[in-house]
Amino acid sequence: MHILVAGVNHRTAPIDMREQLDFDPAELSRALEQLRDTKSIFETVIVSTCNRSEVYVVTDRLRTSSYFTTTFLADWFGVERETLESVLFIKEDDDAVDHLFRVACGLDSMILGETQILGQVRDGFFAAQEANATGTIFNQLFKDAVTVAKRAHSHTMINDNAVSVSYAAVELARHIFGSLDQKSVLLMGAGEMSELTAEHLSSQGTKAMMVMNRTYDRAQDLANRFSGTAVDFSTLEEKLAAVDIVISSTGARDTIVDQTMMERVSKQRKGRPLFMVDIAVPRDLDPAIHDCDDVFLYDIDDLQDIVASNLEQRKAEAEKIDTLIDEQRVAFKQWMDTLDAVPVIAAMRQKAMDIQSETMESIERKMPDLSKRERKVLNKHTKSIVNQLLREPIQKAKEISGSSADAQLQLIVDLFDIQEEVAEQKERQRNHNDQHGTETGQYRSDVYVPAAGDGMSS
Repeated sequence: MHILVAGVNHRTAPIDMREQLDFDPAELSRALEQLRDTKSIFETVIVSTCNRSEVYVVTDRLRTSSYFTTTFLADWFGVERETLESVLFIKEDDDAVDHLFRVACGLDSMILGETQILGQVRDGFFAAQEANATGTIFNQLFKDAVTVAKRAHSHTMINDNAVSVSYAAVELARHIFGSLDQKSVLLMGAGEMSELTAEHLSSQGTKAMMVMNRTYDRAQDLANRFSGTAVDFSTLEEKLAAVDIVISSTGARDTIVDQTMMERVSKQRKGRPLFMVDIAVPRDLDPAIHDCDDVFLYDIDDLQDIVASNLEQRKAEAEKIDTLIDEQRVAFKQWMDTLDAVPVIAAMRQKAMDIQSETMESIERKMPDLSKRERKVLNKHTKSIVNQLLREPIQKAKEISGSSADAQLQLIVDLFDIQEEVAEQKERQRNHNDQHGTETGQYRSDVYVPAAGDGMSS
């Protein structure tokens, strides 16, 4: 079996193309079902966000699946195949696994190290599981992806440094004031930058948030989303005298707060410090405000310097995560390799237990006076003999399994004369995967494989 991922993201496709290739959540189940029913595709997961649409598949034929997956995407979104191929990336096997792990860890995100993508990857897996589109391999792979992402965020400091201007503004305020839950904030402007700032403030526990905008309705919409209060622009000077923090990002062409206004406000504040951040271009706050008593003003250039420095620190942390990803990829590959041995191991056990069962029947025929307890003891000990004899061959089969070990596995098959049993196990495995793959999450032998969802919900 092989793993393949095909898709587009912010690195390969412009935003208008990403918008066109965005999966509708209401249609996701149907898309997964259509993919699962495609030739040579056995399992599939779709990860779809504003910056990426990626299709992951388990296949027995890479070239065939690459063609059919591309065809599916072109047909599903009504895009010319040639146009799609110009922005589509395709990764296979180790590269596909590595890509998923990097995506889950936030290393492939527009904002390096962001954590939201982990939840989106997990949601994509759960949606596929619910649509009966996953099986043994993706149950394990996506569990590993969540595991390595959690390790990345808990064992490194990649999230400790702000790398967006709005986040940097809030982080700067938090470093100055400590906790923000008791501080009052005035957001000037109600656009995208103010919305991001409001999200960051809310995540820091800010409760007293006011939104001011030339269009009052827009201020009210943003304020309502974050349990804030919309205030009229005519009360600007009054609010400046009352709040602890001002973050401004309007679309005004001229300065909104000048030095003269701020000097009047400073007298009303009576020595209380005011933290002001201007992230608008052109600037909303007069740079001369720097000279006002107890006013601490930062502009977008100040924040960009912080962001640039923090980004370098995140890149250094990302190198540590690369090591974690390498380790997890190797572990997953080793697990994948053992799957080659599953039918052989199951066949050895089947033949051995058949022999044990026939032996017990022979003993009972020749010794009909055995008590129930004596039969139970004999049955237990003959099974123990079988298990002890099989222990080393099973371990050896696990160790040598893999794409390069077909000849060695075949030698085991020949030594135990289990050709028919192996064929039977493979057929049983295929039928079970087709009918019940996502219900049990097991490769249908005595070798345990984690069930869907194991370790995914925490």
